[in-house]
Amino acid sequence: MTDLDLPLPDAGPGNLPELSVSEVSRAIKRTLEDRFERVRVRGEISGFKRAASGHLYLCLKDAEAALDAVCWKGTAGRLQLRPEDGMEVIATGRITTFPGRSKYQLVIDSLELAGEGALLKLLDDRRRKLAEEGLFDAERKRPLPYLPSVIGVVTSPTGAVIRDILHRLADRFPRHVLVWPVLVQGEGAAEQIARAIRGFNALAADGAVPRPDLLIVARGGGSLEDLWAFNEEVVVRAAAESAIPLISAVGHETDTTLIDFASDRRAPTPTAAAEIAVPVRGELVATLLELEHRKLGAAQRLMTERRTAVESLGRGLPDPVRLLGEKSQALDERSERLALAWRGFLQQRAARASELGAHLPHPRQQIAFAQRGIGELAARLAGLGPRMTLPARRALAEVEAGRRLPLCAKRMTEKAGDALEAWSARLETVSYEKTLIRGFAVVRDASGHVVARADQVSPGEALEIQFADARRDVVAGGGAPRRKATPPAPKQPDLF
Repeated sequence: MTDLDLPLPDAGPGNLPELSVSEVSRAIKRTLEDRFERVRVRGEISGFKRAASGHLYLCLKDAEAALDAVCWKGTAGRLQLRPEDGMEVIATGRITTFPGRSKYQLVIDSLELAGEGALLKLLDDRRRKLAEEGLFDAERKRPLPYLPSVIGVVTSPTGAVIRDILHRLADRFPRHVLVWPVLVQGEGAAEQIARAIRGFNALAADGAVPRPDLLIVARGGGSLEDLWAFNEEVVVRAAAESAIPLISAVGHETDTTLIDFASDRRAPTPTAAAEIAVPVRGELVATLLELEHRKLGAAQRLMTERRTAVESLGRGLPDPVRLLGEKSQALDERSERLALAWRGFLQQRAARASELGAHLPHPRQQIAFAQRGIGELAARLAGLGPRMTLPARRALAEVEAGRRLPLCAKRMTEKAGDALEAWSARLETVSYEKTLIRGFAVVRDASGHVVARADQVSPGEALEIQFADARRDVVAGGGAPRRKATPPAPKQPDLF
């Protein structure tokens, strides 16, 4: 009993003490926690789930046994890897019990992959997953700027990597360099690297801090565990989302990380990344001088060729003085022929005018012919006067008739209105409805026919009586009609 540190209650029947369930559970809990205060357990994860509270629940198993484990919310946020089913890990923590279910479990303080083989399997699975999402497609790669003005470097500020990059840039082509210091391994390194990449992309183009034209994510060589931060999904996604072209320079030439697939260009070493980022200034100057020399030589050759071509064309042209003399002679000849032609034209026109004038009649004859025609027209006009004015006279008479027509129409309308009123009065006189006003009524049977005689009505038959103001439905009765009692005449008062 001393091993379990149990209380010693009063002994009942027999030699065994009587304990409550809680006392036994607490004793077992103290024993396990004292004996297994700190343990490292290797096994395969199964049944992993994350509760709504943030706690992680899983089971570690091997070929012969299984151990339940829990990782509290505060510890889960500090884990260096994300647990998954089938992952072989080494869990460090303490063994405790859960009295509510009479079970023991491992409370995890830290979690790490078991061996390099497990890391490689996890790396390969993650690479396939991200490749299926298209993060490694060649169409996403952006071209690097030929000569960036500002270069952003994401690396550790204390390592030899940043010194190698700055030294190589100064040798080749000095550029403005912005360094974003981050952890390159260990806890929190992946989050810092991802924030640095997104932070450079978030800089404004015209802000106080210039936005880089090119990014370099660099780290020196190391083991697979040392370079694991660059295999984390958050870093790979940040590199793939970067709008600024990115060069990955992680590890040595034989080291490969997932950021190499998502970046726009992979450099075997950080020094090689600096060589890829900028050209050699001396080579550029030499190239420019050579191009300038070639441009001047080409311009001189072009001028020589054009001069030779002009001289060749000039030798094929005729003598300008001789051409001018020939044209002057032709002009003189044309001027002389023009003067002779003009005189001949005028003489020809004068002869034609004389010929036409001989055929014209004398003016006196034309006047006599005109006077004779005027006399004939005057005689014809005197006879046409009465006939031409006849339609006008008839039209005038019709106009007078048109003026009288409205008066006639008004009188005829008034006469027709008076006749219409007279006929309307006569029609009202013979209307049966006027008779109804005087106390008469119209009786109709159920089919709407007028009943003119009493023998057309049977007792109990439904009838309709039309009065002057309304209609009433009645039923015919039998026997003698009841007469309304006549009230006695008022007695004449006595004068005395």
